[in-house]
Amino acid sequence: MPSAPRPQQRRFPLHVHISVMFTLLLLLTGVVLGIFNYHQTTQIILSSSEKLFNRIEQDVRLDLYDTYEPIRHLLGLLADYPATREPRIAQRLALLAPFSQALRDNPNLASLYLGDSNGDFLMVRPLRTEALKTALKAPANAAYQVWTVDRTATPGQVRAQSLFYDQSLTLVSRQDIADESYDPRNRGWFRSALGSAEQITTEPYVFFSTQNLGTTLARRSGEQAVIAADLTLASLSQTLAKHRVTAGTEIVLLDPQGNTVAYPDSHRLITDIQSARLIKARDLSPAIAAALDDNTDTPRLEAGGRQWIVSRSHMQEGGPQGLELALLVPEDELLADAYRMRWQGALITLATLLLCLPLGWLTSRILVKPLRALVQEADAIRSFDFNYPVSRRSPVLEVDQLGVSMARMKETLASFFEITASLRAETRFAPLLERVLFETVKIGQAQAGLIYLRENDDDQVRPYGLVIDGRPRDLAAFGLQGHALKAQDSPPWLQQLDASDNLVTSLGFEQVGDLKSVLLALDAPRVHLIGIRLRNRHQETVGVLVLLITDSGTEADLEKLQPDRIAFLQAVSGAATVSIEGQRLQARQKQLLDSFIQLLAGAIDAKSPYTGGHCQRVPALTLMLAQAAAASQASAFQAYRPTEDEWEALHIAAWLHDCGKVTTPEYVVDKATKLETLNDRIHEIRTRFEVLKRDAWVDYWQALATGGEPSSLAQRRDATLASLDDDFAFVARCNLGSEAMADADLQRLQDIAQRPWTRTLDDRLGVSWEENRRQARTPKPALPVTERLLADKPEHLLERHEAELIPTDNPWGFQLDVPPWKYNRGELYNLSIKRGTLTREERYVINHHMVQTILMLSQLPFPSHLGNVAEIAGGHHEKMDGTGYPKRLKREEMSLPARMMAIADIFEALTAADRPYKKAKKLSEALGIMATMCRDAHIDPELFGLFIDEKIYLSYANQFLDPRQIDEVDPDSLLDKAGLKA
Repeated sequence: MPSAPRPQQRRFPLHVHISVMFTLLLLLTGVVLGIFNYHQTTQIILSSSEKLFNRIEQDVRLDLYDTYEPIRHLLGLLADYPATREPRIAQRLALLAPFSQALRDNPNLASLYLGDSNGDFLMVRPLRTEALKTALKAPANAAYQVWTVDRTATPGQVRAQSLFYDQSLTLVSRQDIADESYDPRNRGWFRSALGSAEQITTEPYVFFSTQNLGTTLARRSGEQAVIAADLTLASLSQTLAKHRVTAGTEIVLLDPQGNTVAYPDSHRLITDIQSARLIKARDLSPAIAAALDDNTDTPRLEAGGRQWIVSRSHMQEGGPQGLELALLVPEDELLADAYRMRWQGALITLATLLLCLPLGWLTSRILVKPLRALVQEADAIRSFDFNYPVSRRSPVLEVDQLGVSMARMKETLASFFEITASLRAETRFAPLLERVLFETVKIGQAQAGLIYLRENDDDQVRPYGLVIDGRPRDLAAFGLQGHALKAQDSPPWLQQLDASDNLVTSLGFEQVGDLKSVLLALDAPRVHLIGIRLRNRHQETVGVLVLLITDSGTEADLEKLQPDRIAFLQAVSGAATVSIEGQRLQARQKQLLDSFIQLLAGAIDAKSPYTGGHCQRVPALTLMLAQAAAASQASAFQAYRPTEDEWEALHIAAWLHDCGKVTTPEYVVDKATKLETLNDRIHEIRTRFEVLKRDAWVDYWQALATGGEPSSLAQRRDATLASLDDDFAFVARCNLGSEAMADADLQRLQDIAQRPWTRTLDDRLGVSWEENRRQARTPKPALPVTERLLADKPEHLLERHEAELIPTDNPWGFQLDVPPWKYNRGELYNLSIKRGTLTREERYVINHHMVQTILMLSQLPFPSHLGNVAEIAGGHHEKMDGTGYPKRLKREEMSLPARMMAIADIFEALTAADRPYKKAKKLSEALGIMATMCRDAHIDPELFGLFIDEKIYLSYANQFLDPRQIDEVDPDSLLDKAGLKA
């Protein structure tokens, strides 16, 4: 029985093994070199730092020596000066000259002084600062102070003086010091120097008078006197600051008691100005404290979470026991270069590894990699990624040729998609044609391009664009003509193109027909013509694209005429044809929409003969105002620079601003009298008056028949008839609504309404079921029935349907005061209208056309750039103070075009001559009313000011108004009345 086959062990190609071994070798080499370099660099830096520490120590020693040694020599010279041995202070003043010279030569000297065993004392101090002069109360020109204490001149008394000298050592001031207690014999420097044959140096301390850190050097002069100098040590801190190895270096010079003598930050030396106490070195930083506590000789320690390199050394100078220098450098800062070199070595090793890996891989697979790159490039092209890098050239000829072909294909596709994208992005027809010409001329490397297009179903193609040498040209200047595609008199090249999709030919000057002017502009006697027929989706010819290439007679011309170039041009032209057709279709759709909008506006105007032309005039006036605002440089209109889409939105909104009127009954819009509905009900009231007049005659004849006195009866009859005539005339006058109703008129109307009349016929016969339903609200009376002459009956109240109600939380933001009844046709109620002819209910019906306008426009699927049409069209009855209709918007809540519409609508309404309920107003009257509205915050003040300043009203009047309405207008008084003049 055969054994089961063993699973096949996986094998790897040789180049994989080589690559892995090569990688490991490089990695190992890099790691070894990196570690070696790091250790070597660390040793070098540490060795260098030790030498650096020694140099710093030597520099500090030299600085101390240079500070102290000149003073020692100076004291040695001055100790033998004769004046030091004089017994009297006056004689010792001869020391002023050498002392002042020594103080000028040694800026670190704070003072020179002399004391003797008698307690006499003389000090010379330079006044180098204004602060010191102020403290000593020295004159402004004083350069030196001489302080003397004399105990030998007058036994038992102490005479102390402060003498001030200028630069030339002339005495400028003398001050006596009372109760002077200073005695040099009590000072340590005096006692130490007097008991020693050598110079002595005190421990550093803070000078009481100047608060400077320093030390005192003293030497015996003769047997009874001591000469001394105060030496400041400020320069030592500056020396230490210059020797900081790194930013974190701590370097300090301290005395045997641990007091800090010098530190880079010299402001920290003195901790308490009152007691003049030096700071302890261990208080400067935790690292210094750790170094002082460490009694071992190790050069490293840890403090403050860091490793430090430490160096300590003893200085002979600076006091009886000398000074100590401590230097601490953070190891991470000191070895920063080593760390950097270590990481640089690692990065270099890694970079070398990364560079060598592809090299080894490429060496082993040099024949396979180019093919894989081509596969990846093909996948990228399939994903429309044309930015994928081109494959590198291959030493294999066939692979290299495939790569070159792939690159050309990618460039062609990328160029094609880029061109088609740019064509799709163009939204205007004329720029689209120009872009098509520019792109095709560029691709074809032609010197000129020309495009012909068909109009509708006509067989003619006409020139629409011309480009020569990269610039668009005027077609009329070149005399180019249109041609029929199949006519015998058409150019030969056009006839040949009619039979094929493209044409490539060479033409001389005499063969190009009306293109001669183009050849003259090119200064070319002969050209290569490339013609491409443009077809739409239905394979219909919509135009012809012509490219002209000057015939140079070189092989470069043949390259431009290659079939692949022509095929590419044809593909691009096909995409251009789709864009052209789409643009034309879009233009026709816009024309259709515009025509439909104007048709609707015309239908609204035609619905009422009294408002005809309103929907045509308001857009014209709105456009005038918008153009003036767009051209204005005033700050209020600087931001208003409408785009083409915004002009379109304004145009549509202006034409559709009253589209809601299609829902408004014309008998309400055209209501000329108060009792008018579909008919004027004044005739019914007239009939009642006629009945009452007949009743007066009947009463007369009946009374006469019963034996009444004829003259008195006739007199009463005539009075009744005259009263009825007068009352009816009054009622008829009230019905007109041309004048405002006074309270007396309303009362008389009430009195007339109370007059009774008798109805004998059933008023519920022959009427609609709806009216019967309203009449059923009251019981049917028995006939005959006596009624009031002017009645407000229950059946006069028409209910509002639930579908017409708009909730308060409606999504459109309408804020409406809705009357409880849809109509109130009560006779007395209508005749009692105080102003005009409309009841509250009818005014709501008319105003409701704004609600309907917004509702209708909001439901239309406008494109995004027309999304604000409803807002513009629906705001022309709003007021700037928020009391308008239907949303009660305030000025800041309305767009500028919406505010323009409000002004245009009001001005057109005031000046319109076709309203039955009012007369057309003259220019001055209409503008005066609008000025009052502006002052009352009903219309936009800035737009009204522009309306007046730019005389837009006059441009409109000259075009649309009766010349008799155009009178004199005073712009200044109007602006003043509107509150727009300062």
